[in-house]
Amino acid sequence: MTRPPAAGWPRRVLLRALPFVALVALALLSLGTGRYGVPLGDVLTVLGDTLLGRTGEVDATARTVILQVRLPRVAAALVVGAGLAAAGATYQGLFRNPLVSPDILGVSAGASLGAVAGIFLSLPVAAIQILAFLGGLGAVAIVYGVGAAVRRHDPVLTLVLAGVAVGAVLGAAISLFKVLADPYNQLPAITYWLLGSLAAVTLSDIAAILPAVLIGLVPLVLLRWRMNLMSLGEEEARALGVETRLMRPLFVAAATLVTAACVSVTGAIGWIGLIVPHVARLLVGPDFRRLLPASLVLGAGYLLAVDLAARTIAPIEVPLGILTALIGAPFFLWLLATARRGWS
Repeated sequence: MTRPPAAGWPRRVLLRALPFVALVALALLSLGTGRYGVPLGDVLTVLGDTLLGRTGEVDATARTVILQVRLPRVAAALVVGAGLAAAGATYQGLFRNPLVSPDILGVSAGASLGAVAGIFLSLPVAAIQILAFLGGLGAVAIVYGVGAAVRRHDPVLTLVLAGVAVGAVLGAAISLFKVLADPYNQLPAITYWLLGSLAAVTLSDIAAILPAVLIGLVPLVLLRWRMNLMSLGEEEARALGVETRLMRPLFVAAATLVTAACVSVTGAIGWIGLIVPHVARLLVGPDFRRLLPASLVLGAGYLLAVDLAARTIAPIEVPLGILTALIGAPFFLWLLATARRGWS
């Protein structure tokens, strides 16, 4: 006797909806938690009043804290966490290595150099963000140019080696700026930016990077089935009909665009693009059709939780880069020691 087609349907729907419900609950918790605590009911009231255009009866201080201080941070954590995780999953599939992160082609180093140069020149915040964005894109363009000039049998290995070399040069340039910077004003600002933070992010910043993030995510979503073929290797993918010379630059450009946009407003936040896709792969497998949405949800939730911890565990706010390293590195070592499921 066969099982009816509808059997198990409620359970599947519940399992798929549970991560999103948990993400919403975490976002509401972040909106109400901090030095100025706001009850959940007031958080829901403020959000509802804002959507309906009403003034409401919630205390003005609570309303200001939620809408002007915490809501931009929550929105930034959701967008940036999801974007970095999706970019990391793309790079790992493209280079067939779960140890790869968005830093592999120098996008974070290029964005950092652009931002550091802007801070060194005492430019406005908007100009610093633009320089960081262009720096990330420029770094990957240089890496790809070097990879195209050095024609080796394995193009993936060439890109990785070029990324390591270009990243080292960009890191040296950042160190030079730090040496030349004013130790009282510029150097602290440079150091803080390099550690990553959501403290200064505004809703206008999110609105500015959101188009770039969406433009980068669209081809990843539409062509996610081809990533499965790309992860088989150069020759296998070509044998299955994938034009690797077209697909590889497209995937790299999309992931780079997302990473550069995210890093330009939050600073360099490491480990998200490395840890989250790896965890998602352990949960849903290597199929990019499931891996990409899982990475998006887990990345958003992870950065949201880290940001909540960053502003509550100490009297002063802890930079996100410190927490992501303290959490990510031991967790990643534990995964390497205990995971039994392979890359593919």
